[in-house]
Order: sequence, then C-alpha cells, then structure tokens
Amino acid sequence: MAVDIQKRLFTCDEYETMLVAGILSEDDRTELIEGEILQMPPIGSPHAGGINRLNALFSHLAGRAILSVQNPLRLNDLSEPQPDFVLLRPREDFYRNSHPRPDDVLLVIEVADASLAFDRRVKAPLYAMNGIAELWILDLQDRTIEVYRHPTARGYLDVRRCDHEGSLKMLAFPDLEILVEEILG
Repeated sequence: MAVDIQKRLFTCDEYETMLVAGILSEDDRTELIEGEILQMPPIGSPHAGGINRLNALFSHLAGRAILSVQNPLRLNDLSEPQPDFVLLRPREDFYRNSHPRPDDVLLVIEVADASLAFDRRVKAPLYAMNGIAELWILDLQDRTIEVYRHPTARGYLDVRRCDHEGSLKMLAFPDLEILVEEILG
C-alpha cells in the first residue's frame, strides 16, 4: 500500500503560537519561510559588525524611518523571516501592535557571510514575490553590495552589484547618497 507523505506547513499564526507556548524561544535562530521552520546559522562577528555599522549609518533617519534589526517581517500567511536590517515607514506604535508587512517596508538589507547563497536563492525571490521594493545584500566575502529593485512574481527585474568604490541611493530616500565603503567598512 502506497502512502502519500506530505510536509506539514505552518502558518505565521501557528509559528507565533509556538513562541508563546515556549516550543520555540525568542533566542532560537529560526525563520518561517514558505511554511517551513528553518534553523538559521549563528551570527559571527563580521555579520554582527555589519549590522552594527548599518545601525550607525542609518540612525540619522530617525523620524523618517524606523530601523528594525533582526525582527520579524510578515510577508504573507506562510512566511515571516527576520531580515538583518529593515527601514520601515514610521508608525506611532513602532509596530508594537503587529509585525510589519510588505507595504510598511522601505528597504530590506541582508548581511551575508555564510548565508549568501540562501539570501540570493530563497530570500530574494521571496521578497520580490511579496512586493518588497528594494533589497540590498551585503556580501561580506567579496566586499560588494547587490541591489535588487522592481519586484515581480518571478523575481527582481533590476539587479546590480556595487563594489567598494561605488555609492548607492535608496529608492525611498533618493536625496541620500551612501558610499559602499561606508557600509562595508
């Protein structure tokens, strides 16, 4: 007798219930991606330093954006990743009453050391499919930044790579120009 075995996918609400019940803790390095709970690698010093640098560089945007560091982003009913760094639209409750959704996002930044392939192959298409207008992936190994813009259901239409000598302007804040070297350190 053949048995049809299927994965049991979880919704964001079920995932959050597991956190409340203590099945998962806030200290667990997990993300819900397309219904699957994934164990993420530990954060090393270069990765943590990259996030700290982003936090310092973008702190001047207080009032124009909320800086969110490694917090949940509810993309849809089955995906709630925790991007390394997100600039969010200002909101009076600072997202205390609900996790941000794609319409709240101004920019997502993933800091990639060990996670580069995963960020490119899994997260970038997921962000595009859910309408995240702009994604930057900081490649700490090659010291470059990949810029993804113009999302579609099949991925980003505009993808470019900036080396340490270039500069970037965000779609949300075109008046600000940031040197890639400032971001990568």
